Amino acid sequence: MNYWWIIGGVLFVLLNTAAGLIWLERRLLALWQDRYGPNRAGPFGILIVLADTLKLFFKEDWIPPFADKVVFVFAPAVVVISVLMSFTVIPFGPDIMVADLNIGLLFFLAMSSLGVYSIVLGGWASNNKYALLGAMRGASQMISYEVFMGMALMGVVILSGSFNLREVVEAQRGMWFIVPQFLGFVIFLIAGIAETHRLPFDIPEAESELVAGFHAEYSGMKFGMFFIGEYLGVTLISSMLVTLYFGGWLGPAFLPGVVWFVLKTFVFIALFILLRASMPRPRYDQLMEYGWKVLFPLSLLNLLVTAAIVLSMKSA
Repeated sequence: MNYWWIIGGVLFVLLNTAAGLIWLERRLLALWQDRYGPNRAGPFGILIVLADTLKLFFKEDWIPPFADKVVFVFAPAVVVISVLMSFTVIPFGPDIMVADLNIGLLFFLAMSSLGVYSIVLGGWASNNKYALLGAMRGASQMISYEVFMGMALMGVVILSGSFNLREVVEAQRGMWFIVPQFLGFVIFLIAGIAETHRLPFDIPEAESELVAGFHAEYSGMKFGMFFIGEYLGVTLISSMLVTLYFGGWLGPAFLPGVVWFVLKTFVFIALFILLRASMPRPRYDQLMEYGWKVLFPLSLLNLLVTAAIVLSMKSA
């Protein structure tokens, strides 16, 4: 089977989705905060995306003279590549996926872990104390919350008996895993927000403290790649939530499976945007304490209880 059309189609849709989310976020934030959003450039302000893209292409692409130039240029590409690689194992429909790997979940965790290098390298190569502080915050935040994310996933693995994401979806035909794994879902959602460092967990780029954090010295398309990586990360976590806990492409037969997948995913993308519109940012120490003192014990409890119930059902 020729997978090139699937690869090209997924890549085209994802990159356009990342661009379109700029417009969607501004419109939804305006709706929820009772103000005007983009409404001048094109129908409903949709051409604001084109304007932003052109601005990034033509903006001065400046490299600070005190920066490590090779690493400075390479860092933004890491986050985009790692997120796009994570999408290769996600089943968008029964037959629409790039790679049907038996270790799909492990591959997702491995690729998402590589994203931390983008933040660390970008902050360090900038040779700016604010950028370096943001990079260190981002590294500790992402590495810590990956622990809870991985442990939350183990409940799904125990119930489905597989690391293959297509088989995880098929295992939910009788009942979506949101029902038996609600605690795991909540932990994965919180860890996913921290992984994408979106509000309220955007501490690595806190404007009031660190100017712009790890990308303070970036401009032009290098800054744009960080931006694209963030929106791709939001789409990735939303897609994983749908795949793991909400039946993936499963739904009533009057719509194709891929349509159900897209509709469910956009619900979670809207949730990410709503959090930005409504939640305050915690202090950095509160974020880390919340992870290790609350989420870590809860993820352990969820894993132990799930394993005990499955083991008792098999031995009965």
